[in-house]
Amino acid sequence: MFSLSQFPLPYASDALAPHISAETLAYHHGKHVATYIKNLNDLIAGTAYEDMPLTRIVRTSVNNDQKIFNNAAQVYNHDFFFNCLKPADTKMSVPKKLADAFGGADAMREKFRTAALSVFGSGWAWIVRDGTEYKIITTANADTPIAHGMTPLFTIDVWEHAYYLDYQNRRADFIDAVWDNLANWDFVSENMIL
Repeated sequence: MFSLSQFPLPYASDALAPHISAETLAYHHGKHVATYIKNLNDLIAGTAYEDMPLTRIVRTSVNNDQKIFNNAAQVYNHDFFFNCLKPADTKMSVPKKLADAFGGADAMREKFRTAALSVFGSGWAWIVRDGTEYKIITTANADTPIAHGMTPLFTIDVWEHAYYLDYQNRRADFIDAVWDNLANWDFVSENMIL
């Protein structure tokens, strides 16, 4: 029987400090994501989903089984999010082709920031490729671009558990800290090629 395991962080738990603390990662990755994985494994045991890869579970369950979709999509979204981050002392540049699609790096940053701030309640802000077009979109709760045929390039988790220990209710400060200090533009570039 297939059983999804907890994915490791691609860096040390303190590598994102001071922008995201090791304590936040311990709760966010070690508790929240672990719960989604446990729930998903329990839900898919003995079903047609149990031998599917995670992305197929997401795409298949989106209109068929909300509980499975919510947990599978949250596992996918979180794994993707943690890979969108890099250690705070690593310098990278926004891919020029992507920045140009939004009118330059500063315009892209502002459009993404506005989108992330606009999410009501819990959700995600994304940079995606939709066919040949680059877009900035938001999704609520567990929703994910892969359920709608889009290719994610970058995301930020704007559920409160992603930032509350470090920023309390200052979502804007969290968004700025991630974009300005932690965005893994090499990972984004790899996703642009796929």
